[in-house]
Amino acid sequence: MRLVRAEFGRLAARRFVQLMVVLLAAAFGVTVATTLAGSHQPNAVEIRVAEERAERQRAEAVRWYADCLSARRSGDPELELKYQAGCAELAPDRVDASDFLTGVFVFDRQILDLTYFLVGFLCLFGFLVGASYIGAELTSGGMTNLLLWRPRRMVVLGTKLGTLLAGVLGLSVVSVALYLGTFRLIAEVRGLPGSPDSAFWTDLTVTVVRGLLLVLMVTALGFATATLGRHTSAALGVAAGYAVLWEAGGRIVMGIVDVARPDTLMLSSYVIAWVGGEIRLWGLAGDCTGSVGSGSCDPSYSILWPAGLVVLLGLTVLAVGAAFTAFHRRDLA
Repeated sequence: MRLVRAEFGRLAARRFVQLMVVLLAAAFGVTVATTLAGSHQPNAVEIRVAEERAERQRAEAVRWYADCLSARRSGDPELELKYQAGCAELAPDRVDASDFLTGVFVFDRQILDLTYFLVGFLCLFGFLVGASYIGAELTSGGMTNLLLWRPRRMVVLGTKLGTLLAGVLGLSVVSVALYLGTFRLIAEVRGLPGSPDSAFWTDLTVTVVRGLLLVLMVTALGFATATLGRHTSAALGVAAGYAVLWEAGGRIVMGIVDVARPDTLMLSSYVIAWVGGEIRLWGLAGDCTGSVGSGSCDPSYSILWPAGLVVLLGLTVLAVGAAFTAFHRRDLA
């Protein structure tokens, strides 16, 4: 317990961690201020006009939805290709009057996108804090001094990782609670709460849980990469190198040589699939996954959240396992 308390104190006392907390709060404040500045509570005239437009749109959606269902039943490849995105997107009940309000923050329509932003910033926070927390110890000699006091390498490293994950998780939970509460308050005083039902709250809760798990995995990856490289900059270099050389450069090269389904080789695809539940992608024109007929096909395909979880969790376990193995065998002197 003394080691755990010492590690929590060491984590909280780091100036870089304190700076990142300030930046997190600043990003939160900017997002809130932007939303407040760009929203207002609609008057009766705006609401009436929006409802009239929504009714007209629903009438059109009924026709499109019926055509889509008919196309799916007909088996006509041309019609199926026309509605390849699926009929659910055309359902009339998806049309809401809030879609036709300008400059109005609607909680149940916009909070998911804002939650994705928060998860992304928390991932950046976790990666940088995780990398610097162990990287500074390894480069300054602090780890060597700590092992003189507690000469059990795996216990020390495991305690540092556990303390880091617990601290990041605690801060993330508090941040999410404040974030959602603040935007719900904004919706009440300078916008609209919408019509959040049980399905909405379930979807939001699942998104938040998945986002928090992603934050923990990214934090562990930052910690493991810095441990393997013995320096904070090693983790930053690996992250930057991957983004530039593979996510950007690799896509360009694979596009030139017509690689089928290059997105399945990109980590970002699995991140989106995990947090959002699914990501729909399009392959080459001849890469057919749907019905084929009269020379037409559906080149679209999806990556679902289980695949995202397997890839992200597998990568995290491999990185952390390699970091602990290297640390166990390494000469720290």
